[in-house]
Amino acid sequence: MPNTIQLQIKPTDIRPPFTLEMAKAKVQAAENAWNTCDPEVVARAYSEDSQWRNRGEFFQGRKAIKEFLNKKWKKEKNYKLMKELWAYAENRISVRFEYEWHDEYRKQWYRTHGNEHWEFNPEGLMSRRDMSANDVPIAEKDRRYK
Repeated sequence: MPNTIQLQIKPTDIRPPFTLEMAKAKVQAAENAWNTCDPEVVARAYSEDSQWRNRGEFFQGRKAIKEFLNKKWKKEKNYKLMKELWAYAENRISVRFEYEWHDEYRKQWYRTHGNEHWEFNPEGLMSRRDMSANDVPIAEKDRRYK
């Protein structure tokens, strides 16, 4: 769980154009927010009209983001995420990520591997998120993130 100081960083505190240090901080802030599994906390980092592609789903706006995340975390229990900066330029950041989760219905652990491309508005809110990922079944003993 991220500490209180890390959660006090607002998405608008880090604005483009990004330096290496700023891009790393933006990625860490995103990791911290997503690991709360709180759609309200996560949605604060996105513009009101943010455009998302999540695998094969396309949607727009904070309301849709919150609905998506609520549905996601009802299925993906014990969610733990790691994000790593891959590249950055001007108002864009790309990350690779892994997260682990448990499907209680199937009694199966998964590790999801993927990439995200982010685009930010001048206020530092993400206006576009493009995500691709693959789920790999794993044994509980093989978990990396706890």
